[in-house]
Amino acid sequence: MSLTDIVCKTAKPEAKSRKLSDGAGLYLEVMPNGSKYWRLKYRYSGKEKRLAFGVYPEVSLKEAREKRDEARKTLADGQDPSQLKKQKKLTQYISSNNSFEIIAREWHTDRKSAWTERHATYVLRRLEADIFPILGFKAVQDITAPELLAALKKIESRGAVDIAKRALQTTGQVFRYAIATGRAERDISSDLKGALKTRKKENYSYLEARELPDFLSKLENYDGELQTKLAFKLLLLTFVRTGELRGAKWEEIDLEKNEWRIPAERMKMRTPHIVPLSTQAISILKELEPISGHREHIFPNRNKPMTCISENTILYAIYRMGYHSRATPHGFRATASTILNEHSFHSDVIELQLAHAERNKVRASYNHAQRLTERRAMMQWWADYLASLSREDNVTLVNFQKTA
Repeated sequence: MSLTDIVCKTAKPEAKSRKLSDGAGLYLEVMPNGSKYWRLKYRYSGKEKRLAFGVYPEVSLKEAREKRDEARKTLADGQDPSQLKKQKKLTQYISSNNSFEIIAREWHTDRKSAWTERHATYVLRRLEADIFPILGFKAVQDITAPELLAALKKIESRGAVDIAKRALQTTGQVFRYAIATGRAERDISSDLKGALKTRKKENYSYLEARELPDFLSKLENYDGELQTKLAFKLLLLTFVRTGELRGAKWEEIDLEKNEWRIPAERMKMRTPHIVPLSTQAISILKELEPISGHREHIFPNRNKPMTCISENTILYAIYRMGYHSRATPHGFRATASTILNEHSFHSDVIELQLAHAERNKVRASYNHAQRLTERRAMMQWWADYLASLSREDNVTLVNFQKTA
């Protein structure tokens, strides 16, 4: 006889558990403490088994019958409903612990020790703002290329073309980390190659050789702070990145070897870098010694002496000299590279001195000291070249020879 809701509701507990049958293997088990559990008794591969459907009244009689019918259909298909239930639970568990956000945060924690604090913060902030709200809750293996593209297009729609591109690169790294840790099978970001807009590349504004004499003259007559003027001169002589110059410390200077050794943590590519110092660069450092030699930084901030000058200090100096939109501090790296290449210095030597990216990381760890003799000669030639442009009579420039 089939059960009714009244029978289920009014069933009283006894000293021992008892079973109220509903038919086709379904029964309600009433426990001595009054709890009531839905069970299904069935046979699979010759063995009697049990399958739990939940607690009454949370699971109603109607719902229990639907679960029974579904389980019997599974049996008819040759599958064990108990095993199928376990597999579904496992899949749900894996999905809940393999969400894109969980894996992305794990990846970020694993990688951030190799980044600057500023970069690590930026990467996580962009994920939290643009990716997690849309894809963070999804299991990483369930995310499709169109879903990822939709998230990136949303970034792109607000005009943030570069951020969308970086988001694609970052999500690709997360997918590859998921593959490496056995939680995904492929990197779907690779399917989106060419799907995003590209911004026309704009190089840093830089001066050509013919413009240097006038610029050097204006720099020589710069009426701002002496420290800023000397910082700009050292930037020209060494053509390091602006951040590398601003953060320069006296402990990095070796006056015996005429070298400036910038540690890996201050370099963009996270490898140490040697800057051979010309006689002109040494003279500037000696001029700076009475000003900041008692400080940690060669170019200390006037208002906060324990820190270095700000990014805008040198930039505003360029503006003050009348070169707004005509040149940037970073652009002098391009100026130096162009002129050195035109004067037949080996491109590898120039690239090493510019500390550009080296794709082979093993090789990169040794590059900071490679071809140092050639680099010393080139840096002295460059300093002499700039000195020749500063002379009142520049006709001799035509016959100026490399000291290399």
